[in-house]
Amino acid sequence: MDAPFSDLLKESKIFADREVLSPHYVPHNLLYREKQIDEIVRSLTPSLKGERGRNLFVYGKTGTGKTSCMKKVIDQVREIPTVKARITYVNCRIYNSRYRVLGKIAADHLPNYAKRGFGIVDIYEKIINWIEEDGKVLLVVLDELDSVKDLDDLIYTLARANSDIRQGGITMVGISNKLSFKETLDPRSLSTLYENEVVFPPYNSNELAAIIKDRTDKGFKPGKIDQACINYAAAISAKESGDARLALKIISKAGEIADEKNLDKVTDKEIAEAQKTAEEDIAYEAVITLPQHQKLVLYAIALLAIQGGRYKRFMDNSDSYIFSGEAYSKYTSVSEAMKLDPKSTRWYRKYIADLEMQGFIATYESGKGIRGHTKLIKLTYPPEKIKDTIEKSMFAEELANTESKGSAKGAEKEKELNAANNDGVNGA
Repeated sequence: MDAPFSDLLKESKIFADREVLSPHYVPHNLLYREKQIDEIVRSLTPSLKGERGRNLFVYGKTGTGKTSCMKKVIDQVREIPTVKARITYVNCRIYNSRYRVLGKIAADHLPNYAKRGFGIVDIYEKIINWIEEDGKVLLVVLDELDSVKDLDDLIYTLARANSDIRQGGITMVGISNKLSFKETLDPRSLSTLYENEVVFPPYNSNELAAIIKDRTDKGFKPGKIDQACINYAAAISAKESGDARLALKIISKAGEIADEKNLDKVTDKEIAEAQKTAEEDIAYEAVITLPQHQKLVLYAIALLAIQGGRYKRFMDNSDSYIFSGEAYSKYTSVSEAMKLDPKSTRWYRKYIADLEMQGFIATYESGKGIRGHTKLIKLTYPPEKIKDTIEKSMFAEELANTESKGSAKGAEKEKELNAANNDGVNGA
């Protein structure tokens, strides 16, 4: 066997089972989330008995255990033979429209019908008829539901379906990273909701250390990492966001580095080296999950940071600060190039606040030397990487949305976006 392949396929000195360190792995015991799991179970109990229960919304930052806890509850429910509900789990990053969500429900429960190419009304009516056959309750879990483009239509459809169902019903569980999620909904959609809420707080340093220890006991070989390294990774993650995914990514990456260096164990040096890569990986994964218009605002800021905004030219300064007004103008031109209606300045200010809260940007009030009072924006990650990540994400979405219409539409969108990119920097 060639040497490069021999190196890649040789047994790891560090890892016993790397899958245990994956963010997709659901451990048997979810530490420090007993209270939230109990709240979820209590909220869903009426639906599991076949009654019409309240909808449920689960909130919390990335890496706080929302999806793992929900999957754990779903797995336990499916093992109970007397449960009268049927469950569909939907990853809304993949099934990101009302049509796709209804199609996923049909695929899960009506597989012979799902692939016949019916329209949305036909699928909806078939689902309603299926529920009424025996008065069952359909529990629809919408993970990362703010990724759905026509979210108002989806929520309105699922919530109001109970008015059309004579016996049985539909209960929604929405999972979101944003506590302010409902503020984005149309009043028509909000009026249909009757819901409970469960909030997942960030983990503290001690909790993260216990979670990492639990995973490394299974994922690392004995003696390959000590408690000091675990505490170091936990402290980094607690300081950043209380994100267990970040903590596990740091530990996993540190193990990879130790393997590459042929070391006998992980040390603080590998933890520190893994930190930067892990943080960037998490950030770019988070970019892809942003709602469409937040993504476009961030994209506009990245473009201006690359081109050099008016602040840089005005102040003859190397710092890549952007005037908030010119960022809004750029966002408007990019949205129009994508055949989308730009949101108002009120929504734009909210997007800026959300992007800052998630760590993608930092904002500052203008100081001396600038007439008037304005906000300055600075990107906290390399603008070229942000730009490339968003372009790949947007073009992938366009391709998925237009694949049945041929590739010409995707090429046209790319041409329009490139035209917006090459636009001169607009004043504001």
